[in-house]
Amino acid sequence: MKSKTTSFDIAYRAGVSQSTVSRALRNSPLVNEETRKRIQAIAKEMHYTVDKNASNLRSQHSDTLAVLLFEDPTSDDSQINPFFMSMIGSITRACSQYGYDLLISFQQASDDWHADFEDSRKADGIILLGYGDYLDYAHRLHKLIEQGTHFVRWGPVLPSQPGITIGCDNHLAGREMTEHLLLQGHRRIAFLGHASEQRYPEFFERYRGYCDALVQAGITLEQVLQIDAITTEQAGFEAMNSLLDSGNAPDAVFGASDLIAIGAMRAIQSRGLRVPEDIAVVGFDNIPIANFVSPGLTTVLQDTKQAGESLVKTLIHQINNEPAASQMLPARLVIRRSCGALSQPVDDSALQ
Repeated sequence: MKSKTTSFDIAYRAGVSQSTVSRALRNSPLVNEETRKRIQAIAKEMHYTVDKNASNLRSQHSDTLAVLLFEDPTSDDSQINPFFMSMIGSITRACSQYGYDLLISFQQASDDWHADFEDSRKADGIILLGYGDYLDYAHRLHKLIEQGTHFVRWGPVLPSQPGITIGCDNHLAGREMTEHLLLQGHRRIAFLGHASEQRYPEFFERYRGYCDALVQAGITLEQVLQIDAITTEQAGFEAMNSLLDSGNAPDAVFGASDLIAIGAMRAIQSRGLRVPEDIAVVGFDNIPIANFVSPGLTTVLQDTKQAGESLVKTLIHQINNEPAASQMLPARLVIRRSCGALSQPVDDSALQ
C-alpha cells in the first residue's frame, strides 16, 4: 500500500526545509512568491493534503484568529455597528492570505471571557471591535494583558490605552471636517456625541479636533451646542430635537458618527427644515447608507480595508513573538450634499 505523502517528501523534492514547506502551504509572506508557488505545485502533483489537527497538535497553535464584536444597540437584530461590517470582510480576506481560519463571536461580560478562545486554543489571538463605555471596558483589557493573551483592537490610539490598538487619526479628521464647515460659511456648529475623554475617547478626540478648529477660527465655544449621544440613529434624533427645543438652533451639525448624523437629519426634516439649506449636517465613518440618505451625507472615511489588514498582520506578529506596535491610520473627507455647496466632486468610490 502506498504511504501518504508528507511535508518532508515535498521538502526533499523541492530542495527546501520542511518548515519552508509548512509556511508556503499556509501562504505565509515569509516565503517568496516564486518558491511558494513551486512548493504548492509540487504538493498538488503529489496529492498532498494537510492534516490540520495533527499540525496544530505539533505546533500548539490552532491557526485560527477570533474577532470578538461588542454588541451595539441597532435598529435591526444584528447588534453590530454597521461600520464594522466592511472591516470584517477585510479581516476575513487577510486571514485567508496568511493561512488562518477566522472565528466571529460577541464579547462576553464575564471576567474570564478570554478562556473561551486563546486559553482553550480555539484561537491563537483575538481582534476586538467596539467597546461601548470605556470606563466599563478598560479592566477587561488589563485582564487580557495579565493573562498573556495575544490581542489587538480597533479604537483610539492614545498613550494611555493598554495593549496594541489600530485606529484612525480622530483628532485630525474632526478638525478637518469642522474646517470644511467653516469654509462653507457656517459659524454656529453643533457637535452631537459624547465628549467624555474617559468614557468615549474616540468621540472625545473628534470633539477635540472640532474645538481646535473653532478656536483657530476665532469662534467662541458654546457648551450648549454640544449634546451627548451614543452611536445610534435614535440617539442622534433625540439629541437634535433637544437642541432645537432649547432655542439654540445651529447652522450646522457635526455628528460624531454617521448614525448620529442621520438621526439628526431625520429630526431636522421632521420639523419642516431643510438639509443643508437651513442646517448642514456631517458625520463620521462613511457607512454605506451615508451615500443613500437624502441628501447624501458628507462624512469621514476610515479605511476599513487597510484597517482589517493591519489588525490581522499586527496580531500575527504578536503570535510569532515579532515586533508589533499601535498604528494610527489616515482618514479623509468624503464630500456630499448634506453640508452645502460641493467644493469637490462627490466621491462614491470609497464605498467599493
